[in-house]
Amino acid sequence: MQHPTPGWATAVQATLHCLTGCAIGEVLGMVIGTALGWGNLPTTVLAIALAFVFGYSLTLRGALKGGLDFQAAVRVALAADTLSIAVMELIDNGVIVLWPDAMDAELADLLFWASLAISLAIAFVVTVPVNKWMIGRGKGHAVVHQHHAR
Repeated sequence: MQHPTPGWATAVQATLHCLTGCAIGEVLGMVIGTALGWGNLPTTVLAIALAFVFGYSLTLRGALKGGLDFQAAVRVALAADTLSIAVMELIDNGVIVLWPDAMDAELADLLFWASLAISLAIAFVVTVPVNKWMIGRGKGHAVVHQHHAR
């Protein structure tokens, strides 16, 4: 089935939605792990897990408000957000891992916050075309928009 080609504005909007959940989870995970003195691996795993939790939660909230039951809303959230969040997290964490000294920065260091903000911005730019491609095929946030509360 041919789906209308989405505009860039639609893809940007979908990616901003994804970025919001990812950023909340990513920042929270990095802050918790760093504050507790955890190593890089457990801190990164926590940040990624929380990014998925918050990303899915935002979509789940909209789908539930749109009238879906919980099980259907979970299916919509998984279908809509998995690839987008995965790409966002891969790029975001990849930038931080490759950024010299970013993995060892502390909460009080400008490098901690700057590398996190810049890595999320780069992840956003890379994820927009992914979301545009998915929406153009009736996937991703195209599925969510069918169920959002008006």
